[in-house]
Amino acid sequence: MGAYVNPIYPYKASTEWMTTPPQRKPLIVIGAGPVGLAAAIDARLQGLEVVVFDDDKTVSVGSRAVCYAKRSLEILDRLGIADEACGLGVSWNIGRTFLEEDEVYQFNLVPDAGHKRPGMINLQQYHVEEMLIARALELGADIRWQHKVTAVTRHDEGHDDHATLTVETPDGAFDIEADWLVVADGARSPIRRHLGLDIEGRVFQDRFLIADVIMKADYPAERWFWFDPPFHPNQSVLLHKQSNNVWRIDFQLGWDADPEEEKKPEKVIPRLQAMLGDERPFELEWVSIYTFQCRRMTDFRHGRVLFVGDAAHQVSPFGARGANSGFQDVDDLMWKLALVMKGQAGDRLLDTYAHDRQFAADENIMNSTRSTDFITPKSRTSKTFRNEVLALAKHHPFARKLVNSGRLSVPSFLTHSVLNTPDADVFAGQMVPGAPMDDAPVQVNGQDAWLLDQVGKGFQCLLFVDAAPSADTLATLQALKQGAVQVHTLIVSPTALTVPGLAVLVDVQGWVAKRYDAQTGTAYLLRPDQHVLARWRQFNPAAVQAAVARAICKA
Repeated sequence: MGAYVNPIYPYKASTEWMTTPPQRKPLIVIGAGPVGLAAAIDARLQGLEVVVFDDDKTVSVGSRAVCYAKRSLEILDRLGIADEACGLGVSWNIGRTFLEEDEVYQFNLVPDAGHKRPGMINLQQYHVEEMLIARALELGADIRWQHKVTAVTRHDEGHDDHATLTVETPDGAFDIEADWLVVADGARSPIRRHLGLDIEGRVFQDRFLIADVIMKADYPAERWFWFDPPFHPNQSVLLHKQSNNVWRIDFQLGWDADPEEEKKPEKVIPRLQAMLGDERPFELEWVSIYTFQCRRMTDFRHGRVLFVGDAAHQVSPFGARGANSGFQDVDDLMWKLALVMKGQAGDRLLDTYAHDRQFAADENIMNSTRSTDFITPKSRTSKTFRNEVLALAKHHPFARKLVNSGRLSVPSFLTHSVLNTPDADVFAGQMVPGAPMDDAPVQVNGQDAWLLDQVGKGFQCLLFVDAAPSADTLATLQALKQGAVQVHTLIVSPTALTVPGLAVLVDVQGWVAKRYDAQTGTAYLLRPDQHVLARWRQFNPAAVQAAVARAICKA
């Protein structure tokens, strides 16, 4: 056994930028955590030049964000690191909740077949950051370590909108300008505070101990949560398995606990020994005490300055919504920002980033608050409800679904987005305009593949057919590729077809047609971030063009 050793990334002097007047960059990202790095990778995939400033020279200390949900893994597939992350991480779908020593509830995050990725993987944040850094550098992102942004000035007047940053380095300070600035500097966000921007919400008065424990154990790869266990009475405990024999254990301590005292090994080790109940050797890798809050900025966009991840919103850890919602922020933002920067859309498209992700943040905060209120009730009514639900759940199945030990992160259905084209036809199922796409197995050129791996490359149209399209239809589909904003078509068929100039996805098991309630002639228009924009029972090129215009705010 042995603890993780943080890598040290080399400092690169920025003397070439120490000029008067300041130099201008098209896009700067502040913060090289998971969300900022994802933004930098996505920028490079969109063909954008990007500079990342971070005041540190290594990855995070401690496991921190450990649960990466299925939707995040699908985003990481598009960014190019999901195979590596899933290879090292611990995959799981089952969660169990206990009252004292009795199991009272369990869930399965992916109850049906036909999905590439599991419901969750557990993987320490420092491993994810290492993978993201390597990928960003591979794609040509310019990451500048030990570059601390100490001030940001917005210039929102006239035609030359931009932001000016003051950056401190070991070689001195300099100013640099950015056409666009993505702020991913975390929950305490110095940039948000410097700009005097609000963040409002609720702080929960409770304390939790995190212990990353290196040990060999044969517990299954599942999420285990206890209310009032005999080894930690009147409180809750959470257990997760991570990579390399590291186990994440969270102990509820109560608001009156002394944070400095509770972090001491002589306090932590007896808690772990009581929980494990045996003499197995273990080693403490990281210990921390945390409190939590559910809050967000009023607006994620301020002119040319765009906030993502914890800088924009925070939730309690119950439900794993922190890093997961941050990845979804980037997934929503970067295709819109790329269109704006390339002159293919007006910058009011970025207002829809703020609107859609503020909606998602409110949804996450609501679910996170409900979980936190159940786990740590602060009123007599909440505590009575919680205790009665748990008592009933021991003996009555109907009460088990009321047990809330953390409703796990799921992507938001952006059904209220102004970018959607409302249905004019009747469909069944969940793939409504605004929905994140469901995955499904397909075959491409005779090889097994996955639907989501074929999409997320700009605007795309799924056209369901059972025979090769006519010459007229093919000419129309080719014309869609020639527009100012290109729309590429993927043919979906139950059997292998040869269609000149178009990729064919063979729905060998019928999962695509089932999940998308598709018939011959059905067409789906997809956003670059794998959300549904519009759907029709019969393909109509004029309707597709109108929906694309709406999706780039040019309708």
